[in-house]
Amino acid sequence: MVTRPILLMGPTASGKSALAMRLAARFPVEIVSVDSAQVYRGMDIGTAKPSAAERAAVPHHLIDIVDPTERYSAARFAADAAQAIAAIGARQRVPLLVGGTMLYFRALTHGLSTLPQANPAVRAAIDARAAARGWPALHRELADIDRPTAERLDPNDRQRIQRALEVHALTGRALSAHFERRDEQRESAGFLPIALIPSERSVLHRRIAERFDAMLANGLVAELQRLRRQLPLAADLPSMRAVGYRQAWQFLDGELDAAELRDRGIFATRQLAKRQLTWLRTTPAAVFDPLEPGWEARVEALLEPHLEP
Repeated sequence: MVTRPILLMGPTASGKSALAMRLAARFPVEIVSVDSAQVYRGMDIGTAKPSAAERAAVPHHLIDIVDPTERYSAARFAADAAQAIAAIGARQRVPLLVGGTMLYFRALTHGLSTLPQANPAVRAAIDARAAARGWPALHRELADIDRPTAERLDPNDRQRIQRALEVHALTGRALSAHFERRDEQRESAGFLPIALIPSERSVLHRRIAERFDAMLANGLVAELQRLRRQLPLAADLPSMRAVGYRQAWQFLDGELDAAELRDRGIFATRQLAKRQLTWLRTTPAAVFDPLEPGWEARVEALLEPHLEP
């Protein structure tokens, strides 16, 4: 049996988790979450974490490993995932890495480029421009000098826009160019990548709306209320910038009403899916359309020679 790790990538609401559980019922796999929000304890509803029953049935890794007050990086993920992959392999099982955080996948498979350390003066200048013009304006500025990075970032993603502009200011090179150089220096580490790319954007949008409505009905706002009572959270923490939680925070602060919370949450999730698809279309992988009949069986057929003794 070939035991190279399997990468199961796809946009939000494309069916990754359900497929992972189906594969785990047939093949000797353990699931490694590749999700920048599922790492946080207590953030269950808005991250669509696997249920207790699913986690009891199949081993899951890199879920609930840090508090929402902490910061978790792509570099830390790559180290944690490598450790999990080694442990799973030692048990004669196959790592199945599942998620939609594309930067984490890239950090694991290609490594991270050596970038300059944070420069307080440069960051202060960027923050001053943002205060005067707004982060969407700086996102447009970033698009002029580094379109690949801008396309994968939300126009209000303060932390990542700031970092991309800072890297350009300090090095004179786009952040994406640093990653490309790293890709050239490092060969693929022997992964088996699979990408789920829905053929109908409208169907994906409907699924996203249904998923977000379910999160609201299941208590997303109450979950965030409880976390705010229990922990010293702030709106600019990475955990609280996660889609859904950012809008729920604004709702609790009186900045949005219930209808705006729903509309903005769905819109933000659609934008996230768009960025995920942009990454996927430039990532070599076996592509499957989760809207085609029988697509799950075709994924199984692809994996069968690799996973069955």
